[in-house]
Amino acid sequence: MSLRMKSPMPDLDGATDWINADQPDVKELIGNPTLIYFWSVSCDVCHNNIPKLEEWRQKYIPQGLQMVSIHSPRQKADLFEDKVREVKKEYQITEPLAVDNRHVLLKAFQNEFFPAFFLYDSEGKLMRRASGNTGISLLAPILERYLKSKEEPPTPEA
Repeated sequence: MSLRMKSPMPDLDGATDWINADQPDVKELIGNPTLIYFWSVSCDVCHNNIPKLEEWRQKYIPQGLQMVSIHSPRQKADLFEDKVREVKKEYQITEPLAVDNRHVLLKAFQNEFFPAFFLYDSEGKLMRRASGNTGISLLAPILERYLKSKEEPPTPEA
């Protein structure tokens, strides 16, 4: 079973380690849209998507987007944190990065796919989830519409 739309963001407790920052508090993420994405060092499709995520950093973080990266191993060789740190450095991943070697976060998000993307609104409710090679591209127009709706001033009442 997967998380339903409008489900609240699960807690981020249970990671083996956090890189780049301490574990974010979900309550502190509320207030801005948040992208939480899962990847694995052995996933070629994940590696293909990381440059697209860099585009999101450049374009959407200035508009208020927050990002959290979660590495979950797909195989035994993925358990080595030094490999995660190498990928982080190679692709300049700057957001909080969870190492989820025990799959605690994978289970909390009811995720089975790599890469997987979970887009939350500023209230911490799931707006959309997507996975695979085109997952991040499918979320871009949704995020753009959401950010635009937040920029528009409220219409005056008559």
